[in-house]
Amino acid sequence: MTLTKADLIDSVQSSLDMPRHKCSQVIESMLEIIKKTLEKDEDILISGFGKFCIKDKRKRRGRNPATGEDLMLDARKVVIFKCSGVLRDKINGDGDQA
Repeated sequence: MTLTKADLIDSVQSSLDMPRHKCSQVIESMLEIIKKTLEKDEDILISGFGKFCIKDKRKRRGRNPATGEDLMLDARKVVIFKCSGVLRDKINGDGDQA
């Protein structure tokens, strides 16, 4: 199952007992801050969750899977996510042993 923006809004609304439109504004504002920060090539670190980073990809050879034709893929930037140790332990069930 995928967690959607609407699911996030519902979760915040039920946790904070706020009107839905306010929760929507909070989530939209947070996502906008994340986007603007990444656009400026800055990392985002959320303690206990992980880190969003921009990584430069070099120009490289690729292949069109439909035609098999070789082509050159342009250099670009991608967003990567590095999970924190705390979250990794929770995902793997290791957080209960502390």
